[in-house]
Amino acid sequence: MKAPRIVISAPKSGSGKTLISVSMMKAFSMLGKKVSAFKCGPDYIDPMFHKKILEVPSKNLDLFFTDGNATKDIFLDGNSAEISVIEGVMGLYDGLGGTEEAASTYALARALKSPVILVIDARGMARSVLAEIAGFLAMDTEKLIRGVILNNISSSLFKVLKPLIEENLPVKALGFFPHQDEIKIESRYLGLKLPDEIKSIEENVEKAAEKLKKSVDLEEILKIAESAPELDFSENYEKTNGGEMAETEISARVRIAVAKDEAFCFYYEDNLRLLEKFGAELVFFSPLRGEKLPENISGLVIGGGYPEMFAEQLEKNESMRNSVKNAVENGMPSLAECGGFIYLHKNLIDRNKKSFKMAGVIAADTFWAGKLVRFGYVSIREKNPLFLKKNPEIKGHEFHYFDSGKNGSDCEETKPVGGKMFEAGFVGENHWWGFAHLYYASNPEFAENFVEACRKWQNK
Repeated sequence: MKAPRIVISAPKSGSGKTLISVSMMKAFSMLGKKVSAFKCGPDYIDPMFHKKILEVPSKNLDLFFTDGNATKDIFLDGNSAEISVIEGVMGLYDGLGGTEEAASTYALARALKSPVILVIDARGMARSVLAEIAGFLAMDTEKLIRGVILNNISSSLFKVLKPLIEENLPVKALGFFPHQDEIKIESRYLGLKLPDEIKSIEENVEKAAEKLKKSVDLEEILKIAESAPELDFSENYEKTNGGEMAETEISARVRIAVAKDEAFCFYYEDNLRLLEKFGAELVFFSPLRGEKLPENISGLVIGGGYPEMFAEQLEKNESMRNSVKNAVENGMPSLAECGGFIYLHKNLIDRNKKSFKMAGVIAADTFWAGKLVRFGYVSIREKNPLFLKKNPEIKGHEFHYFDSGKNGSDCEETKPVGGKMFEAGFVGENHWWGFAHLYYASNPEFAENFVEACRKWQNK
């Protein structure tokens, strides 16, 4: 099928990929184009920006989580856009462990046969920018880099550099983006600040998009996107995406409560979609503001986020903490990842050593470690297969500055580079809790078995 697409990448993080990506999405949308958004890698926050700007879900594409065919299927599934903008991660060639090309933005572009547009932070540079571009072109074995956008430079300098680039290098200088004072996407220790935390984000992005329309050749970018070869679904598409069988065999939906507010906001769009495909009716609730769990539910999912930023408010909501504790202790099937795992503990001890009461399901405290703990991709195996009976492995990643006095030992987590293994997680017939963020499409059986556990609990 025809799927016009581009990958926005850069030599390094901090080059302006997110700002230019969201501005470009908005600009194409303002021009009346149907746009879809994607993020390379396990990032949660960049897709939030995409969703905020486009008001449509943004998907993650990650070649550690899924192989090339499965990743292609995820990209194509439900995608009828006139242009898909795929935001890269880190530098173009930065993959696993920083030493491998695997799982890099370039590997994704190659798997999707997608043209690449390179964003160069040209601040403080002139002719030297040619050397940087040339270096990246030299490593482009598939000839995927089709254009460059120079960030943080003036119109006058771009007029000088554009002919130099195009006369000396086999790539188009597609435009420039002046330094932006109106919109600043700030960071905190877990990544970018959330879009709702940035004042007037929609208005400011619209202003940035208007500037982009004037300074970047969007017509040429659309031509580049349309030149991408056609893609077809793989033979395993049904399996990868929950399949038609799941849709037809489900006699009744099972209601599963999903924590969703400022404290718990890290969810892969495809994780939620897979739960729905296997028969879940997702009911969203707020641990910050709700009095108790929703009525008539048979399962509970608490994702990651920033519970430490809202610890006092979570503590004060005693009725919700008790509601969660009672449901879990009564055997209701539950999933809790990272921030959700933190919430299940007895206490949260923040970076100032102040203690806040949490749900009290796990008889241990979680505490600020002062550094990233067990950071990175992991392959996870259950010691006693309960949710992973056919294929014992699911992929995920850890990204947290908090640790626990009880991390669990029901799973083995293995690093893809170096093979370091450690025990972690609490797994039982009706629960899976731990710091690792899971990507269900890496093993759809996990989502299927969790929904089935909820259905059994509903019918008991």
